[in-house]
Amino acid sequence: MEKVIAVLPGDGIGPEITDQAVKALKAIEKKFGHKFTFVYGIIGASAIDLCGDPYPTETHNLCLNSDAILFGAIGDPKYDNNPAAKVRPEQGLLKMRKELGLYANIRPVEIYESLIERSPLKEEKIRGVDLVVVRELTGGIYFGEPRGRDDNGNRAFDTSLYTSLEVERIADVAFRLAQTRKNHVTLVDKANVLETSRLWREVVSRVHKKSYSRVALDYLFVDNAAMQLVTDPTKFDVILTENMFGDILSDEASVLTGSIGLLPSASYGLKTPLFEPIHGSYPQAAGKNIANPLATVLSSAMLLGDGLGLREEASLLKKCCKKIIDERFFTPDLCGELPPRTTSEVGDRISAEILS
Repeated sequence: MEKVIAVLPGDGIGPEITDQAVKALKAIEKKFGHKFTFVYGIIGASAIDLCGDPYPTETHNLCLNSDAILFGAIGDPKYDNNPAAKVRPEQGLLKMRKELGLYANIRPVEIYESLIERSPLKEEKIRGVDLVVVRELTGGIYFGEPRGRDDNGNRAFDTSLYTSLEVERIADVAFRLAQTRKNHVTLVDKANVLETSRLWREVVSRVHKKSYSRVALDYLFVDNAAMQLVTDPTKFDVILTENMFGDILSDEASVLTGSIGLLPSASYGLKTPLFEPIHGSYPQAAGKNIANPLATVLSSAMLLGDGLGLREEASLLKKCCKKIIDERFFTPDLCGELPPRTTSEVGDRISAEILS
């Protein structure tokens, strides 16, 4: 198989972690006789520094002409800590999602048996957790208009906006995914307060009744859902929610695993799918070769299986990641009292396992 993969390393630790995912993909390429062409683009703070645009036209065209996108991370303190900055790295990610129509973000949360003691929750609470957050990615308060300030800058406003169509299509994604799992969807909203949430309840209920009545559907207000994620996480299968709630809840859910450096994600929609770790750019670790690359490598497994349809290859890559997790071959975030491994050592080890 011949495929083109766009690689957008981004900022901070992005280049280091994407390097390890590319290593793994090259090992898969060699093992199975595929031909992957990797094409690189700029995004985020690095793109602002080079051309003033966090998502340049050249990067967009590169993504459009690729079969899948492997993305690292964006963010830089010189922009993050400057509230007056007019152009920000995150604008590049939002623009990419919008222009590629990537409305469905899939974030699986799976507990590794050998890491149960790393979770901040008690073992009896965490054992058996296997859930997926399905987050709507191109609507809501992150994209709604109008937004801005008036009254001499002392009054700020953002608009949360959703249409029935946007809710219907992400609901379809969640229900179809649930049919391949435990047949249970939990809609998380704030329908007791927000009009957009009431629209979500109406539309999701209608989609459920019309096409997915055999899937169990229940509802939680977002504050209750946040509490139950840490008090009874095994109750969840597929969590369906809007953009901002999904952003917050998926980061909360990531803590269940013991490290945010373990969680991959995928974004699907109208054009080229994108695969990325859920963590940020971790600028304090940039260039130190200490960042955990596993979330990015696991994202590349999702790229193989869900993005390119290479199920056997994806399964092998996930097994290799699990093996080094079970063997505790860890970067500093997980090593505890064990000798820490570098980012590149973990990448090399995964590649060697693939080819063994």
